[in-house]
Amino acid sequence: MAQIREGYRRLTGLQKAAIFMLALEEEHTAAMFQRMADEEIRELSQAMASLGRIDAETVERLFIEFTDSLSMGGSLVGTYDTTERLLRSTMDEGRVSQIMDEIRGPAGRTMWEKLGNVNEAVLANYLKNEYPQTVAVVLSKVSSAHAASVLALLPENFAMEVIMRMLRMEAVQKDVLDNVEKTLRSEFMTNLARTAGRDSHESMAEIFNNLDRNAENRFMTALEERNRESADRIKALMFTFDDLIRVDGGGIQMLLRQVEKDQLAMALKGASDDVKALFFENMSERAGKMLKEDMDAMGAVRLKDVDEAQAAVVSTAKALADAGEIVIAGGGEDDELVY
Repeated sequence: MAQIREGYRRLTGLQKAAIFMLALEEEHTAAMFQRMADEEIRELSQAMASLGRIDAETVERLFIEFTDSLSMGGSLVGTYDTTERLLRSTMDEGRVSQIMDEIRGPAGRTMWEKLGNVNEAVLANYLKNEYPQTVAVVLSKVSSAHAASVLALLPENFAMEVIMRMLRMEAVQKDVLDNVEKTLRSEFMTNLARTAGRDSHESMAEIFNNLDRNAENRFMTALEERNRESADRIKALMFTFDDLIRVDGGGIQMLLRQVEKDQLAMALKGASDDVKALFFENMSERAGKMLKEDMDAMGAVRLKDVDEAQAAVVSTAKALADAGEIVIAGGGEDDELVY
């Protein structure tokens, strides 16, 4: 009993409110959510999703005045699923998705606390595409240590522009701060939460795609020995330079217009005969002859340089595929092309 009392004393007001919401019938929960502001719902939802298992004795102690009307036969479990189910009974799908994406993101009660828990490389990668003034506002709201780490990862000229804005910055108007916070919530945090929910094999396939050939072979061999199923899944998700054989002639011609000629020459030095033939078949005789001459003039090249060139061509191909400019067939019947 002493342990229960001590656990109860450690509960914050927000946690008590979260337990209360989980204990109520859905119709009562729905009525209460409808009377709350969005920010209150976000804070309460975050607390509900983070509760974990709450023993029945603690719940009974918290709701002693309601023990006659509440059945406390078992414990309550606060999870993302139970929270999402309750939210869906009170509001539309879009609003539920926005709230759940945010609470699945980095921990923190406010937007600025959440940003403080975002990896500096991830945050810098997002901020480098924003206006310097916006970045200055964001970095002024996070801790000095975190701001320093992010600043060091930004392009130098851009970082200096941000520094100058921060030096000249006076008190930020509330409407400007609210606008920045709204943008971060709707664009950055939502995407971050969705990315965090990706299959780990997809993320690992992208990492393997960026390894040099020796490292890739070394890690893949080791993974095959430990977990053959995961290795096979990663292989299926990876897209390598030799997989360009799955691109049709029109797609290869589109790719040729986007890739630097010296980069392509380097990439083809280490390509299979089938991939080389595919590229040359989709070039004019004169262009193909010039490319072969460039490849011969290179002589022996470093494998590292070939890997980097192939990775760049693959990156361009994937970008074109994402934009719908080319089609990368998967090899199954559903991916066969009909002319």
